[in-house]
Amino acid sequence: MKQIKETAYAKINLGLDILGKREDGYHEVSMIMQSVGLSDEVVISKGNGIQISCNLHNLSCGPDNLAYRAAALLAGHCDIIPNVHIALNKKIFLAAGLAGGSSDAAAVLRGLNRYWELNLENYELEQLAAQLGSDIPFCIEGGTMLATGRGEVLIKLEDMPETWLVLAKPRGLDVSTAWVYKNFNHGRVVHAPCIWQLEAYLREGGKAIVPYMGNVLETVTIPAHPVIASIKAAMLGAGAYYSLMSGSGPTVFGLTADKETAKRVQQALTDFDVETAITTTIGRRN
Repeated sequence: MKQIKETAYAKINLGLDILGKREDGYHEVSMIMQSVGLSDEVVISKGNGIQISCNLHNLSCGPDNLAYRAAALLAGHCDIIPNVHIALNKKIFLAAGLAGGSSDAAAVLRGLNRYWELNLENYELEQLAAQLGSDIPFCIEGGTMLATGRGEVLIKLEDMPETWLVLAKPRGLDVSTAWVYKNFNHGRVVHAPCIWQLEAYLREGGKAIVPYMGNVLETVTIPAHPVIASIKAAMLGAGAYYSLMSGSGPTVFGLTADKETAKRVQQALTDFDVETAITTTIGRRN
């Protein structure tokens, strides 16, 4: 039986700034997105209609699932009657600001493009992906990219040098992205990232990028959930050279000089009720 496997990588935001409100109701963003090695596996095989299964019982596998919506969108776009089973083996933390659902949807688009032998180019998949969500176009190729507009206007950057990091998400804490953006107030921002400088220094890697990093959405999520600030402080105290919330949260990442330091940082979080993972940044798909 024909079977297609795709790896769906998580992402973090090295810098996230909001420039204003758009006429369509969305926020104009400027951010640098980065793929990391924590990943889900997506397996596509023959099915009846669009069938989704998942290793997590608390994740919806119906038409509201982004993977389902991605399959339906591509089938409709290419006038195909879909008969596929899509198995999601999830390891990316749920509702975490790591684009887990978005990455799964992107993996479905890539995988079905191969399964149905459509031969669509990545830019065509990205155009379709933009209809589903702002992070999904980035997840088609991943790597290191500058994202503007709603997040769907992408410029590929030179891959960030491999960097070790620790990810930590408070258990049971789910943050609504819509709520975070709705409650964002520019007046509360003390430190905004310098995206163009971050872009310029990324190729040097390491601590060179730290002065230009930042996430303005911390001004919304951290006051509502102070444990995020406590996790950041614990990471820095254990040896991370920088720590930041990813996306709208609540996941925090800490950049470290090496794997051994990452292990110490992870160990320092045992007093918190968190899901953790040690991983590295990764480059763009070939």
